[in-house]
Amino acid sequence: MPILKWIRYGAWTGVALMALAGAAIVMGWWQVDGPGRPDAVRTAQQTMLPIGGAFTLVDHSGKTVTDADYRGKPMAVFFGFTHCPEVCPTTLTQMASLTRQIGAEADRLQILLITVDPERDTPEQLALYLQSFDPKVVGLTGSQEQVETALKAYKAYAKKIPTDDGYTMDHSASVYLMKADGSFRTMIDYHEDDKSALAKIRMVLD
Repeated sequence: MPILKWIRYGAWTGVALMALAGAAIVMGWWQVDGPGRPDAVRTAQQTMLPIGGAFTLVDHSGKTVTDADYRGKPMAVFFGFTHCPEVCPTTLTQMASLTRQIGAEADRLQILLITVDPERDTPEQLALYLQSFDPKVVGLTGSQEQVETALKAYKAYAKKIPTDDGYTMDHSASVYLMKADGSFRTMIDYHEDDKSALAKIRMVLD
């Protein structure tokens, strides 16, 4: 396997493990409910930083939006870029397949692609790219600072990697599933099987 792929998979694994560890505490996947909950768990829940948060970006139609514009609907948030050779098209294709399998109920799920490459991904470029995928997907870009704010809010990773013909982007490959109130629920890992991913989407739609 090429060195770049080893770096990429290692980064994804590290980010996913940190995010899932945080989510397990924030969401209490393994917690004891009620007054019998261990003090250590309560303390960890109180101090762990949440996944997700405020952002101001520009959608692929050129409109300035914030996280508040998507409040009230569950969200599937993915960080990627239009020059991505494998991960991004694979993930967007899988999301389209999953929403088709769920049916009309999936219309309540807002899918957001936040670019990690604002240098090349203008609103126009995002709009052109997204023509090949589910029309419900909204592409978001902005200044480098705005994108970095969104990455930080979601505890996501992105890094520019020089190549012989320019550069590519190494980035987190998981899909963040957010509840309608904007809080984090769970995530779909890259190459996760459809059965598991469907269960997670249905969970956030409930």
